[in-house]
Amino acid sequence: MNLTHSALAADVDIAGVDGCKAGWIAVVKWRDEPLSVRVCGSFSDILAGLAEDAIIAVDMPIGLPAFTRHGGRGPEVLVRRFLGQRQSSVFSISSRAAVYAADEPFTTLERWYEAHRIASGVARETSNPPRGVSIQAFGIFSKIRELDRLMRVRPELRVRVIESHPEVAFWRLNGEQAMSLPKKIKGRINPTGMAERKALLAANGLERAFLDAPPPRGAGDDDFLDAAAMLLIAGRLARGEARSFPDPPESDEYGIPVAIRA
Repeated sequence: MNLTHSALAADVDIAGVDGCKAGWIAVVKWRDEPLSVRVCGSFSDILAGLAEDAIIAVDMPIGLPAFTRHGGRGPEVLVRRFLGQRQSSVFSISSRAAVYAADEPFTTLERWYEAHRIASGVARETSNPPRGVSIQAFGIFSKIRELDRLMRVRPELRVRVIESHPEVAFWRLNGEQAMSLPKKIKGRINPTGMAERKALLAANGLERAFLDAPPPRGAGDDDFLDAAAMLLIAGRLARGEARSFPDPPESDEYGIPVAIRA
């Protein structure tokens, strides 16, 4: 059996996407073409480079709550139980009002911290028990807004651009067993955890030479492997093999599906 073909076989273009320092990193498999990787400044740029029916799995929250409760959105609560010691990688998403509370480019570090305080204040007002915004979550708010706006103005994307999560993807690819090693320790890359994930991606059909290549400028090694994991989930969705948490998906106030797929 040709593992690479079977793992990626789809009748459409597929892509796995993760946020990175320079914008977004996408691992792409076009029909009958070799794997490729690119970094784009916007999610719209990624869409523009793919066919209109391409399936895309992205490591970014899609569908925002108006009010949050303990544990976050339904998908976050559901998937954490599978991940053991890796469950802390799934953080709770704040309300839409909090995500949009400081919708601006930040020209100074002081303004960035002030905006974080503003967003945390709104988050506490729209959650029970009251909960602020972690620095990690606030750091991706601009990308969450970018994706949310696309989903609102282009509803046709909602059936082919799906939310996934790297550790949930690795859990699924690993026979529904959580990874034994952390990807990072105290914010720094853990080489043994990365090696564990790279070996799993290779076992699921991605070419080792591709995985061993350095990522494009503007993306980290962990971003690259996470995007590769997203690619395999996009392939599963294209073949009707992906699972949805919850099933069926919930929806937010704009009708955007709220689910983590794997």
